[in-house]
Amino acid sequence: MTRVTITVNGRERSAEVEGRTLLVELLREGLGLTGTHVGCDTSQCGACDVHVDGLLVKSCAMFAVECDGAEVTTIEGMANADGTLGRVQQAFQNHHGLQCGFCTPGMVMAAAALLKDNPQPSEAEVRYYLDGNICRCTGYHNIVKAVMAASGQDVPACAAG
Repeated sequence: MTRVTITVNGRERSAEVEGRTLLVELLREGLGLTGTHVGCDTSQCGACDVHVDGLLVKSCAMFAVECDGAEVTTIEGMANADGTLGRVQQAFQNHHGLQCGFCTPGMVMAAAALLKDNPQPSEAEVRYYLDGNICRCTGYHNIVKAVMAASGQDVPACAAG
């Protein structure tokens, strides 16, 4: 067992983990942060996306020990300080960028990473960036609308469906 200390959503947390423990397992089972979802266990779907030291990562493809000393942001950390929905989360709600909600945490985390790197992406850039996240319900149109709205841009006509 190895002691790992990470700052999660602004709060320092420590846990004893086996070397094979994945970050997603530590978050969900060790720290009770169940907003990060496990969808495929093969790093294909993006449901487990989180930010580690400001970078978007698939937490099912990273060992918890690799995060020792890191700053991790999960979907729970995307809300405003007063507990209201953050900008990206609110845009997803306003533009119906979710249906069953299973992919939503990963989509929000990916969208936030995109908007950090590219505050005004084109529709094509949004679609390209979200390519690593699978949604089986929405057809992506409303997700793209939500990301465009979160960027402060008009929703493109082709995504307005």
